[in-house]
Amino acid sequence: MFEPQVQLRPRRTTTPEPAPGARPWTAPLRHAAPALIGYVAVRLTGMAILLVLAAVRGEDGMRRLYGRWDSLWYQRIAEEGYGHTAVLEDGSLHSDLAFFPLMPALERAVSFLLPPVDVAGAGLLVSWGASLAAAWGIFAVGARLYGRRAGTLLAVLWGAYPTAFVQSMAYTETLFTALAAWSLYAVLRDRWITAGLLSVGAGLTRPVAVALVAAIGMAAVWRTVTTRRVFRGHGRMWAGVLLAPLGWLSYVCFVAVREGNAFAYFEVQAGWDNRIDGGVALAGFVGEQFGRNAVVGVGLCAAFGVLFWAVWRSLRVKPVPPLPVAVYCVAVVVISLVGSGYFGSRPRLMMPAFPLLLAPAVALAGVGRRWVVMAVVTSAAIASGAYGAVALLGPGPP
Repeated sequence: MFEPQVQLRPRRTTTPEPAPGARPWTAPLRHAAPALIGYVAVRLTGMAILLVLAAVRGEDGMRRLYGRWDSLWYQRIAEEGYGHTAVLEDGSLHSDLAFFPLMPALERAVSFLLPPVDVAGAGLLVSWGASLAAAWGIFAVGARLYGRRAGTLLAVLWGAYPTAFVQSMAYTETLFTALAAWSLYAVLRDRWITAGLLSVGAGLTRPVAVALVAAIGMAAVWRTVTTRRVFRGHGRMWAGVLLAPLGWLSYVCFVAVREGNAFAYFEVQAGWDNRIDGGVALAGFVGEQFGRNAVVGVGLCAAFGVLFWAVWRSLRVKPVPPLPVAVYCVAVVVISLVGSGYFGSRPRLMMPAFPLLLAPAVALAGVGRRWVVMAVVTSAAIASGAYGAVALLGPGPP
């Protein structure tokens, strides 16, 4: 296993000092520029593949980014508020209360402030803006821990994640990842209240924010144990810890009050077949695939093997990731596996676990030949873009 990092104090970084007379924000922006440019290049590659393939098939590729699946639910909430329920053929109920409020609130705000933009366009603007913030936050974490080159590659590889096409959709993954990455960065810099406030935003975005809350809480507990001081000098830390779960809790309480049932939120999720079953549904799905096609079953097992190897390697990178980063990564993966939801959504649900890419990012950062790095990144971008085009132009994730 891994040894928790006792010290959460800032490590040495290669961030350049601002030039005399320079604006305070320009140096960090210049420092992150290669990561942001690389990330944008990777995502534009994916977009280009989608649009070309859609044009060949005579379809509207852009509409696929804002007019499918969860995007439509967020748009309806932004326009009409909560209260819509869809009844499926099997009698199950899909309530819009399953969707957290920050994304539709931002869509409504952007469409109000920019009158020519409707809520669908606002969703794309929010998602795309959040994707840049997420890439910057991921770079900031990676650069602080392993240097600028590794941080850059970490952000770029996140843009080439297999289901990274969702990063270009009017979905919440980029917004959540941006809040989570910057919250972890704040913890690494001992800015606990900032971390807690960002966690509040994450908790109003996606339910997986409990992973971030756990990371912040365990980091604080470990700090307390190692320093042997509960409160002395730790007031701001505990304030941040207490703030962290308030976003998630406030929405769960809102649903409970609205429905007159303390467990209403969990019942709403159950209507979507999203229950915590410890992985029973996942194991059943894999077993079904073996019954239909042994090759597919073996392929799924191999994919899980790669996933668990990636988790293990991310925890063994030298120096070992600090406790909050490790806890966050593992918790996001576990939460994605122990639910009973649709199997095709699980890779997307894991996407905020960007520390999974620490091992390849650090390894590539150590490669001296730039053409090798470019070849790996380009291949990953093309493969990710092709997969995304197939997923978006078909009935769903393959």
